[in-house]
Amino acid sequence: MAMVTRRPRGSTLKASKGADMARRWTINGRFLSQPTTGVQRYAREVVRSLDALIAEQGPLARGLKVELHCPPGSEEFPLAAIGRREIGGKSGHVWEQTQLPSSLGGGGLLSLCNTGPLLCRKHIVCIHDANVWNAPQSYSLAFRGLYRALLPCLGRTAWRISTVSDYSLRELTGHGVVPAQRAFVAPNGHEHALRWKPAHSAGTRLAASRETVVMIGSAAPHKNVGLVLDMAERLAAAGLRTAIVGMSDSRVFRSGSTGAKGQNVHWLGRISDGELAALLGDSLCLAFPSLTEGFGLPALEAMAIGCPVVVSDRASLPEVCGNAALFAPPDDPEAWFDRFMRLRASESLRLQMTGKGRARASAYSWRATALHYLEAMAIADGIDTAAKIVRVRELT
Repeated sequence: MAMVTRRPRGSTLKASKGADMARRWTINGRFLSQPTTGVQRYAREVVRSLDALIAEQGPLARGLKVELHCPPGSEEFPLAAIGRREIGGKSGHVWEQTQLPSSLGGGGLLSLCNTGPLLCRKHIVCIHDANVWNAPQSYSLAFRGLYRALLPCLGRTAWRISTVSDYSLRELTGHGVVPAQRAFVAPNGHEHALRWKPAHSAGTRLAASRETVVMIGSAAPHKNVGLVLDMAERLAAAGLRTAIVGMSDSRVFRSGSTGAKGQNVHWLGRISDGELAALLGDSLCLAFPSLTEGFGLPALEAMAIGCPVVVSDRASLPEVCGNAALFAPPDDPEAWFDRFMRLRASESLRLQMTGKGRARASAYSWRATALHYLEAMAIADGIDTAAKIVRVRELT
């Protein structure tokens, strides 16, 4: 599957005599001071891949000097070619809007986690989704208000906006966050899941089986975990059980379902990547019934390590999963029960979905996404990238 960066309209490129002279870019390192969710995972893996490409000194990275600027006390993040600096004395949005811009020294800025300073113009910002509009019930009034104001402002002030799927691009343009000609798609990748070393804990070993449906849980309404949890008694009667990762207490899920507290439901809480890999590898499938997703990284991770997925037929998930998943409407419990039972009854179907999933996941590469950003950074620097991009694609 080809991942093509949309070249912004009106960006006719001219050859620059200084094409290989030093170019300065900073990466917004606020993500290293935040808990790791899918958004922070994206930033980490893009930065790792950029670091590798810069170390290789390929055509798009030649002469490029990049630093990662972080709030004080941020997590260590070893890199080979990208420098790291802690700057300022603040944190959060205050650090990002006031102290980060003053550290740039006239270069460009790459922000990968939805937000960034409004005062920076040579700025590429990844906005992952339009969920504050599409799923307002999942966010506090203060958070929703802030992001509904901040994201369109970034859409006007930043040089370009990236996002993670065609679906998200349509949603962002539809909500007036950014014109389509000033945006491009730079999706998630799969390679990080291949680095996970499966290792059960006592809890995941107890939960995992070929009769276990795994969910990456969240109390956010748009994650729709209640669809499956409300089926707990029926699943138990059919010999199936459920393992919930990320939510450690059934009281967090306020559905009133008594079945969600039964012995066939394992509340695992936060687990390591290795534990998740072991759980998925030894279970029936991942269930991902979201009402809306900008991308749906857990589905891609599961496919990458050989776990079949049953996913919602909404939002970005058909785009991301292609023919490598079983789909069901997120408001139709009967359809979900049917998909689970089909997988359980047919080892050949399970093997087929495993093979398709691995192939589909391999089409999404962090390295390819990092190349999209290198291309966008070169264009922002006024470099004629046409010949360089052809050469880079020949090498990759």
